[in-house]
Amino acid sequence: MESFHSNSVEIFYTVFEPLDQDRQEPIVLAHGFASTHAVNWMFTQWVKTLTEDGRRVILFDLRGHGRSQKLYEPEAYTFAAMAGDLGGLLDHLGLDRADLMGYSLGARVATYFTLHHPERVRSLILGGVGVSLLAPSATQPGMAEAMEAERIEDIDDPSLKIFRGFAESTRSDLKALAACARGSRGGFEPADLAKIATPTLVCAGTRDDVAGDPHPLAQMFQNAHIVDVPGRDHNRAVGDRIFKQAALDFLAERP
Repeated sequence: MESFHSNSVEIFYTVFEPLDQDRQEPIVLAHGFASTHAVNWMFTQWVKTLTEDGRRVILFDLRGHGRSQKLYEPEAYTFAAMAGDLGGLLDHLGLDRADLMGYSLGARVATYFTLHHPERVRSLILGGVGVSLLAPSATQPGMAEAMEAERIEDIDDPSLKIFRGFAESTRSDLKALAACARGSRGGFEPADLAKIATPTLVCAGTRDDVAGDPHPLAQMFQNAHIVDVPGRDHNRAVGDRIFKQAALDFLAERP
């Protein structure tokens, strides 16, 4: 991986070139909370899917995640700061515009970036979100405390216990994740989403209680298409073939 500095924060990224060198259409992917570029996008075969489709795939680790710099103050994890890292990556690579895809926390970062920099986003793909996009925090209540618990056995909420186990499996910095959970606050209002005219695809599993129902978002964005991923929960929807095919179809049809 390579790195650059975004307002003094070191962000690690990697680029995968398309099999068809004549296309070179860039797409930037932003992963979810407690995940990494590899876990979210490489292990699930998204990179293979997109490069075979002629996309130049750009992955990065969100601040506080993976190899990117760990920060321990909640104010370091505002959506403005994390979206600033995304914009800095585009600048670093000399890209004026790209398709943008985010999952869960990454979907919120992608939405924020699109809202404030629509001219830089050719299309927007959101996974692992639904009405949760309107919630006041990117993570559920108690997430920071779950990351700070001395032992996973001390966590009572089954959902929070799953996230803590996932964070441990990705060898995450739990203190940094607790700060991220506290800092990534501020939901989107329907009036905010109504400002986004960028072609948008929203995909969520039908058993994804974290994302919630994605269908109400179709009436909030100006130009959104909703796809259900049948029988999948929050962790399993990300690599599902239906999600991948929906994204490929969407990218082929968007202007």
